[in-house]
Amino acid sequence: MVLPFFVLMINSIYGQNETIINKSKADSLYEEGNKKLGKGVFKEALKDYVESLEIYNRENNNTRTGDCHSKIAVVYYYQGKYNEAFLNFDQSIQYYRLSNFKKGLSSSFNNQGAIYYYLGNYPKALDKYRNALTIQEELDNKSQIAATTKNIGGIYLELQDFKSAKSHFLLSKKIYQSINEEKPLIQVLDGLGEMCLRESKFNEALENFESALDLIKKFKDQRLEVEVLFNLGKLYYLKKDYSTALSYYNESLIKATKQNNTLYESNATIAIGVLQQKKGEIFSAIKKCKKGLQLATKLKVISTQEEACECLYNAYKSANKNSYALKYLEKMHLLKDSLNLKQTSDKILKMKFEKEMLLDSIANVEKERKLQMQHKEEVAKKEKQRNMLLVSGAFIILIAVALWSRLNFTKKAKARLQVEKDRSEHLLHNILPEEVADELKENGFVKAQDFEKAAILFTDFKSFTQTASLLTPQELVQEINECFKAFDQIMEKYALEKIKTIGDAYMAAGGLPKPDANAVKKMIYAALEMQDFIRLRKIENETKNKPAFDMRVGIHVGPIVAGIVGVKKFQYDIWGDTVNTASRMESNGVIEKVNISSATYNLVKDEKDLVFEYRGAIEAKGKGALEMYFVSLKNNISSKK
Repeated sequence: MVLPFFVLMINSIYGQNETIINKSKADSLYEEGNKKLGKGVFKEALKDYVESLEIYNRENNNTRTGDCHSKIAVVYYYQGKYNEAFLNFDQSIQYYRLSNFKKGLSSSFNNQGAIYYYLGNYPKALDKYRNALTIQEELDNKSQIAATTKNIGGIYLELQDFKSAKSHFLLSKKIYQSINEEKPLIQVLDGLGEMCLRESKFNEALENFESALDLIKKFKDQRLEVEVLFNLGKLYYLKKDYSTALSYYNESLIKATKQNNTLYESNATIAIGVLQQKKGEIFSAIKKCKKGLQLATKLKVISTQEEACECLYNAYKSANKNSYALKYLEKMHLLKDSLNLKQTSDKILKMKFEKEMLLDSIANVEKERKLQMQHKEEVAKKEKQRNMLLVSGAFIILIAVALWSRLNFTKKAKARLQVEKDRSEHLLHNILPEEVADELKENGFVKAQDFEKAAILFTDFKSFTQTASLLTPQELVQEINECFKAFDQIMEKYALEKIKTIGDAYMAAGGLPKPDANAVKKMIYAALEMQDFIRLRKIENETKNKPAFDMRVGIHVGPIVAGIVGVKKFQYDIWGDTVNTASRMESNGVIEKVNISSATYNLVKDEKDLVFEYRGAIEAKGKGALEMYFVSLKNNISSKK
């Protein structure tokens, strides 16, 4: 389970900036909201902020209006409502610009960076953090410089750059200590603990987490307590002290649920389910992981959904509920590989939702502008002619600012949509070769291509039905998946193209969609490595008294046609007599050997590291007598790239 690490700036910025605060009803509501937010009572805090926002709007207090939008955004973030959080941070930026309140601007930029960070868009997050840091350095605001530096450390932590993460965390810690600010050290210590945890430095991690917990108790910060308690649970889980881990996970879950902190409620629920599954409490584990999956699905956190599905698969498998186990196994692998077409559809729907959100936001800006105009008109009627001219001038400026803000927001929203579009394209490139995917995206169709010299490989498991009958359904699926997953990695290693799987058969091609002079040699190396894997797998299974597969492999080289079949659940496929001949090479092969045609042999016969065994002309179904060769390596395949 990957945990997000970042800090939203939620201190009362306005209170720090203003030397005089009117003790009005709005001020009181605002401060009450701050107290409730600190305690994690999000629903009540939101109510106070909304009421104070209405009053500040009527008073035309731009800075305080910006503060309210910023705090409302923070509440929405902790409730998992990220679109609403983005909208309110954008509105806070508009009001802070109107009042030239730079502290507020830096805070809102920082917070937007934090959300981009959580969503995994690290370039956008860094861009927002740099915007914030520029303003903070201009103001020489050491407290906010420390906070933003800490957040950048969080990005390096996710990128597994522990050296850079540590330097940023320690710099942040040093700045906080120099200005005698203790409370923000909680997040720094939590970040250092998380970093040590990922490096398996458990003692250092424990020291940092316990120090953070001491400060949490001192300042009674219940919101951050949820995160640190969860991290402590994770630490003891990795140390295999499951009893202590369960205690911390339960405590984190109780507090997260009470605070309506959906993110950590999901994380803790699944973590408890995983522990219950390990302890053999199968039905309790299923209940927990289903609940966690529901929450993770609501948040759209793919990694957490995957962990929940893995827990459910293991639990149902232990309970001998094979159909349910297979269901969650399939879902787990779809999430892990991101190859499911439905996910691409979900991304497109999400982009559509982003567009709708943009339209709603523009409508809200327009509504806000009209309300302000009405208020100005009422004030103008009560003033003299001289003041009316001044108000008219102010109206023109206000309209210009609103239009500029709307244009600026539109640009930002388009940038967000571009990020989602890029992610969808990445998924498409996983399904199709990159060149083919680009052609499909540009033209809406793909022209079939002729390739004069493509290397085609087929594999098939000998006596598959007989061996499969000795396995349970889930064991069969798991075994085939392990084999094909290894084959996929081998294909990727040698820059070859997996075409498809047909039952227990695996089909691949080299020299397409880009011609490759070394495709034949690469395919032979890949085939030999595949046979090595199957041999080792068989030895491993036999030591466990488990059935294992034997495999035939055949390769032929020649002309083929390649293109896309169909318009729904489409796939890249190949056709031609070369394909049929390659299939005959496989079916007339021998287990643990790689059988190649004479055409293949003639292209690689001078390779010094290959050894060939002539088999003679063998009768092949539908093809007549074909000359065939076994091929092997003089040296170990692992040395070949």
